[in-house]
Amino acid sequence: MLRGLFRTKNLDDILAAVAGPQFALKRTLGAFNVTLIGIGAIIGAGIFATVGSAAAGDSSVGRPGAGPSLMLSFVITAVVCGFTALCYAELASMVPISGSAYTYSYATMGELIAWIIGWDLIIEYAIGNVAVAISWAEYFHKLLLNLGIPFPHWLAADYRSAMLLSAEAPAEYAQLFGSAPVLFGTPIIFNLLAFGIVALLTIVLVWGIRESANFNAGMVLIKVLVLLFFVGVALYFVPTSQMASNWRPFQPQGWGGTFAGAALVFFAYIGFDAVSTVAEETKNPARDLPIGIIGSLIICTIFYIVVAAVFTGLIPFPELQKVSSSGQAEALTMALDYVAPPGITWPQTIVAFGSVVAHTAVLLVFQLGQPRIFMSMARDGLLPSWFASVHPRFKTPHVTTILTGIFVGGIAAFANIESMLNLTNIGTLFAFLLVCIGIPILRHKDPDRTRPFRVPFGAYLMPLLGAASCIFLMYYLAADTWWRFIGWLVLGLSIYLAYGYTRSAIGMKMGRPSRTPTPLKIAAFGFFALAVGLFTVPHHIGFVGVFDAASTAADINHNRALFGVAFIVIGLLLGIIGLVMAKSSQASSDTGQNG
Repeated sequence: MLRGLFRTKNLDDILAAVAGPQFALKRTLGAFNVTLIGIGAIIGAGIFATVGSAAAGDSSVGRPGAGPSLMLSFVITAVVCGFTALCYAELASMVPISGSAYTYSYATMGELIAWIIGWDLIIEYAIGNVAVAISWAEYFHKLLLNLGIPFPHWLAADYRSAMLLSAEAPAEYAQLFGSAPVLFGTPIIFNLLAFGIVALLTIVLVWGIRESANFNAGMVLIKVLVLLFFVGVALYFVPTSQMASNWRPFQPQGWGGTFAGAALVFFAYIGFDAVSTVAEETKNPARDLPIGIIGSLIICTIFYIVVAAVFTGLIPFPELQKVSSSGQAEALTMALDYVAPPGITWPQTIVAFGSVVAHTAVLLVFQLGQPRIFMSMARDGLLPSWFASVHPRFKTPHVTTILTGIFVGGIAAFANIESMLNLTNIGTLFAFLLVCIGIPILRHKDPDRTRPFRVPFGAYLMPLLGAASCIFLMYYLAADTWWRFIGWLVLGLSIYLAYGYTRSAIGMKMGRPSRTPTPLKIAAFGFFALAVGLFTVPHHIGFVGVFDAASTAADINHNRALFGVAFIVIGLLLGIIGLVMAKSSQASSDTGQNG
């Protein structure tokens, strides 16, 4: 047991695994389509929702604002993503498989790391899409109201947010949710809009990749036009001389504000790596994937810098700091409200419509990417084989597409957006980190393999700069995000030990047992308990604070901390005991064979 955890998969074997007709996808996409998919994934909730908070900062958590240097923040984040984009381009051109970072990690760092990164990518794609679906519902609901179309609030919000509102502002809660039906004394509140858009896009994605790409192309055109409309209207309302005066001082809170803004607007760049998930549906992946990855990143960066310049030129930094968090979340419409003449609201409505379209495009591309990663993992035996099923008529991975739609739509109907956004950022940065590390490893292990695109300046400079910059941005993320992220990875490890280890294609060739041995079941159960503990402890009081609260009966967080710490300790012990038993069993088996 525990044999071959870091056994890599030969690239020729990876490419051969998709040769069978039962797993074949239809190659219909060119470089233009692929670039539009990248733009569709990148320009979305980030540019419409994060610029306000990044520019203003948040004094309640001690995060400084970038102010006009938000333009520089976007450049910094683009450079960080650029290093990773070059690494993705090399790997995608060399291994044109739909598994993205999962497949690349399998070829460079072995099965266990591949499983971890595959599990991690669920955070970027599925969990990230939960956040986007919730945000889409909020903007769409406001657009309906602006157009005079009534839609009940209790079908456009999550229960937790509604209950927080009832505690903080009972009168506003009664106005918005007073009409909600009640069942057994509990108001029925769920986000039907978020569930509905995910269901609609799931149907489109099952229908076919060409139809999905054409749908995405239309949305990309609309949201690019809306961003240009925002810039044009802003320049019409405010002269450039006034904008220039609002850009001073350029860094009102120093480099700390600029770097904090760069860490936050990273969410606006998530998505260029989704291009690699359509590798098997691209006509000439060796040429088209690098064009799509790098091209979409460059185009979006130009748009972001221009929008950031105009946005920070509309509102002076001191005034921006006074805007409420809800106003910052609708930054572009809020900025137009600030400068538009009284009674003029149609420009804001158009921008709000563009935001809805932008969110829809991101939802489409990420819902397209997640099923294809599941499909690659199933081909390797780490997930059940039916995860790799392809529809006989539409030639799409319909099973995993439908399952992803149910998962994302179901959670989006009831979840709160905050924790979803934080998990998405750290999960994506972790995936980027492993992709960057994979370049020098694969250059060393397989130097003679054909590489249609190569990261410039050798195997180490750009990839290591990319890895270091990912770690730099991860450092700026909140501490509670790390608790949830580590818990998620530990949960994935428990599933791997319980199922994937004995059923992987490589493991079967190596003679692993066909059924999960008892020691591994013990270890899997232990790591599951450990994950429960990591999710349960109160994250906001810090690592030391958790153990202090668990040992102090009078502490307000005592019960939750004690429960979580108990599960952490018990789970860790069971996990170690199970792994030690598995290792001992393997040693005994090896000794018996040698004897």
